[in-house]
Amino acid sequence: MAQSFSWYHHNHLGPTKTEDQLKAKSVPLCSVNDVQLRFLCPDDLEEVRTLCQDWFPIDYPLSWYEDITSSTRFFALAAVYNLTIIGLIVAEIKPYGKLNKEDRGILSESMGRDADIGYILSLGVHRKYRQNGIGSLLLDSLINHLTTAERHKVKAIFLHVLTTNQTAILFYERRGFVLHSFLPYYYSIRGKCKDGFTYVTYINGGHSPWTLYDHLKYWCSLVVTAGGLCSWISCRVRSAFRWVCYRTISRFTFTQDN
Repeated sequence: MAQSFSWYHHNHLGPTKTEDQLKAKSVPLCSVNDVQLRFLCPDDLEEVRTLCQDWFPIDYPLSWYEDITSSTRFFALAAVYNLTIIGLIVAEIKPYGKLNKEDRGILSESMGRDADIGYILSLGVHRKYRQNGIGSLLLDSLINHLTTAERHKVKAIFLHVLTTNQTAILFYERRGFVLHSFLPYYYSIRGKCKDGFTYVTYINGGHSPWTLYDHLKYWCSLVVTAGGLCSWISCRVRSAFRWVCYRTISRFTFTQDN
């Protein structure tokens, strides 16, 4: 595949000011093993609603909270510490053919017809407990859930993020997600339009549509594997010759029988 692109070029130049501020304000846990993971239930609705209103600039309707805390359609996992929810991830599996128009270029056409896609709706951690690996723990749980044998049809996981959400973008890039597309005016936040990005990672053998570079790389690898250009051409000529002989003999036999 083509090389991944990092939107923030200072990604590998050390922590940003935002990250330093988060570390200063975070409360270290004794161990990530102190955190319990469980699925959301209807009793969590008000607690989850309060957290999401603090974490995200988008105002979700009450029906959304009712769905993620009760419907088995969603993978809605909470990280709990001292009986309090300190993080959660909400995702769902979608048939590739039912994705919105702006997201349909994620997979190669060869596998997109019958494939499924994992879509992360939300991933957040309480401000007080960030920089403790909670976000990675939740994301790993989702990836493990989607890479089991019974979910082999899920070929990618994607999400949308505000272009201004530098912390989230760096987190996903460090976890192997790559920028797929720019979505102008994708969000409507407090009456104002905001731009977004689509980020994606591939699982279970999935891959993005091939570019010209990918095709050239593939054919060059075939030449090298075949032992060089001459061997590769010789192999193709022999295959073609065998096919012609087979077709000729088949037609001759058919003529004799008639």
